Amino acid sequence: MYRTALRNVLAHKGRLLMTALAVLLGTAFVAGTMVFSDTFGKALQNSYSKSYADVSVLITDPAADSFRQARERGDTPQDQLTDATVARLAALPGTERARGLVSGFVGVADRKGELIGQGWSARGANYLPDASGADPRYPMTRGHGPQRTGEIALDRETADKGGYAVGDTVRIASDGPASDVRLVGVFTTDDPEVGSGSSLTLFDNVTAQRLLLAPGRYSSIALTAKPGVAQGALLTQAVPALPGGDRMEARTGQELTDTQAKQIAEGTSGMKTALLAFAAISLFVGVFIIANTFTMLVAQRTRELALLRAVGAARGQVVRSVLVEALLIGVIASVAGLATGVGIGAGMQALLGAMAPGMPSGSLVVAPATVVVSLLTGVLVTVVSAVLPALRAARIAPVAAMSSGDQPVSQKSLIVRNSIGGVIAGGGLGLVAYGASLGGDSGRMAVGGGAGVALIGIFLLLPLLSRPVVALAGPLLRATAGTAGRLAQQNAVRNPRRTAATAAALTIGLTLVSSLTVIGTSVDDAVGRAVTSGMRADYSIKTANGISPDPALAGAVAKVPGVSAVSAMTDVYWKVGARERAISGVDPDAIDRLVALDMEGGTAAALKQGLVLVEGDTARKNGMTVGSTLPVEYPDGQSGTVTVGGLFRKNELLSPVVMANAEVLRHTEDPYVTQILVKGADGPSAGLRAAIKDATGSNPVIDVKTKQDIREEFSQIITFMLNLMYGLLAMSVLVAVLGVVNTLAMSVFERKREIGMLRAIGLDRRGVKRMVRLESVVISLFGAVIGVLLGCFLAWAVNGTMEASLPGLGTVLPYGKLLAFLALAGLVGLVAAVWPARRAARLDILGAIKTD
Repeated sequence: MYRTALRNVLAHKGRLLMTALAVLLGTAFVAGTMVFSDTFGKALQNSYSKSYADVSVLITDPAADSFRQARERGDTPQDQLTDATVARLAALPGTERARGLVSGFVGVADRKGELIGQGWSARGANYLPDASGADPRYPMTRGHGPQRTGEIALDRETADKGGYAVGDTVRIASDGPASDVRLVGVFTTDDPEVGSGSSLTLFDNVTAQRLLLAPGRYSSIALTAKPGVAQGALLTQAVPALPGGDRMEARTGQELTDTQAKQIAEGTSGMKTALLAFAAISLFVGVFIIANTFTMLVAQRTRELALLRAVGAARGQVVRSVLVEALLIGVIASVAGLATGVGIGAGMQALLGAMAPGMPSGSLVVAPATVVVSLLTGVLVTVVSAVLPALRAARIAPVAAMSSGDQPVSQKSLIVRNSIGGVIAGGGLGLVAYGASLGGDSGRMAVGGGAGVALIGIFLLLPLLSRPVVALAGPLLRATAGTAGRLAQQNAVRNPRRTAATAAALTIGLTLVSSLTVIGTSVDDAVGRAVTSGMRADYSIKTANGISPDPALAGAVAKVPGVSAVSAMTDVYWKVGARERAISGVDPDAIDRLVALDMEGGTAAALKQGLVLVEGDTARKNGMTVGSTLPVEYPDGQSGTVTVGGLFRKNELLSPVVMANAEVLRHTEDPYVTQILVKGADGPSAGLRAAIKDATGSNPVIDVKTKQDIREEFSQIITFMLNLMYGLLAMSVLVAVLGVVNTLAMSVFERKREIGMLRAIGLDRRGVKRMVRLESVVISLFGAVIGVLLGCFLAWAVNGTMEASLPGLGTVLPYGKLLAFLALAGLVGLVAAVWPARRAARLDILGAIKTD
């Protein structure tokens, strides 16, 4: 029996090729994901380990964020890291060298005045030359290090992006006005943040301290131990010499390296898990192809298997024979998939390097776990998929050897399958609907579980669904393709089980793609409306790094010709009533022209009288009405009362409590400014935007955006995420295409006699090709329609669970995209039928009729 299994594999190489390819692609996705994740993680660890290569102990001041904030906290120089601290640590018996480090935000403008890179990642630091006159951390490739105020050095990538050369004037900005400085040096660095796209600007030590912290102050101090002194020993010596007691953080270089390695491992583990989830989808799609292939092979070998039973083969031997075939295919395909996966991992690494040239790279890492997991996954998926076909093969009666190999399909099994499928699908869809009604985290769990159950039920029901759905295409097929169309429809529903297995792969892919698309479109619409619907202003001014803009900027913008209203939107947290509440500070004279205030009671003009506005839902939950008096505890230690002057409907731009900026500034010296809203007298225009930008001092860190800019910014994020998902799902769609090709090719082989008879009675080659192509298109569209409908339903349920966290979220169906998915599914069916159709049309008429 084992020799028979081997001969069957060798005899059906062509028919098993697509099955092997499906296993190969799924295994390759798994192996490629693991190779890429391990390689990227190792490269990151190697790169970040250089950050502490010459650091034995690092002392960090967690409060060294800005001089202004330190002053507010009441810090004194004795509580800070200063030159005296550096000298004291340098004098320790175990210290060879002590360096005071300064770090903070610095943005660099390109020649057009736009910020280079992402605002949150732009940094500045101090240049500390040693006895040789150079800082070994930053080797200069051109020019020299900054030596005085007005001079900077840039990392090579930032200088190249800005098109700067040594001697050029560069515009920079930190937490304050922008300034023009001279570029005196360009350097390289092993700093992994710079390698990943961050900009790094170097200043002389005095300038760095004044600009980023405070004169004479450091954000951290790095100690290098003398030869023979352990890092732990130096840490023990350093701790008693630190100012501020326990407020300072002191850690060894090895501890920092280990922590960083752990964070990198956790980050790459999450990425690997996400990629493996999509690989699992591809393998799951492959299950249908494998099971379908072996089912058809068993049906085609009915007489052969029955003869084996007649000459003494037991049922168990038949089962083992089919499983051995699957095992051989699984082993061969998995080994090939592993090799292909290594190539995919290398390709992904190269692609990452091309997209982000500064990202760390290294030699490929093929871990033993990758080899074992990839091979086991491919083999187990193949063997498990062949179990049911093997059991069907064992049930073939020996008497079948004396009859035709074409056995009638059992309707009883379909009835049982449809009954079970109906119960499971109904339960799953009901659970999904229940989860949507619950909402929140508990609702998401119900929707996720119900979606899995519903998918299983739908798969079981696909044979039942195939007849009515395919019947809908009947009139169109007959009208456009005549006899070939009618035959295509009949072939598509002749074997519902096979049609279902072929369409199931596309159903999975289209369910995921359509649900992601509907969710993305719905979220994009809700966020866009939430961000812009409550905004009457033409422009929003924010900082690229998220820090608070200077409140005085609102006054400068108000003087721009063409500006009719301006308000700084401040944000504070005070205890109002019985709890801490977020409070928005606004300009009462301009707020009604900048924000769409929908009042439920009272009037927005109450702000001018020193009263407050409260969001309606918050007021109702706390028993507040217009005229209510609330106790307030201010951050400066004072207390008082405020009176509710109006109730407004929820607005995403405002906190639940709104008051005049003058009242906020009376008790908070420096409130956080979230943004500055600006209204133009004649609406937005390019000239007005340029004038507003000039009023900010042409600061590259300050963004001036219209409502459309804000909406497009969110849309770009969602579009990027959707495109990423589409790319990851492309592998499963490719596997589904292979499944359609495989099924059609084997179906053509199975129907040789029938095709020969059709040719004999007048159906020409073109008609045969058209018949096979239309059959493929119909099956593909059947799977796509079911997938799109199920995907839309699941998206509706997921949106229902997010309504609480994203008000205004509704299910928006992108009809254009959904129709495009159906059209692509039809195209997939057409392409998949090219080879089977050509094969069917080339069959010899007499040879086909004589087929046994």
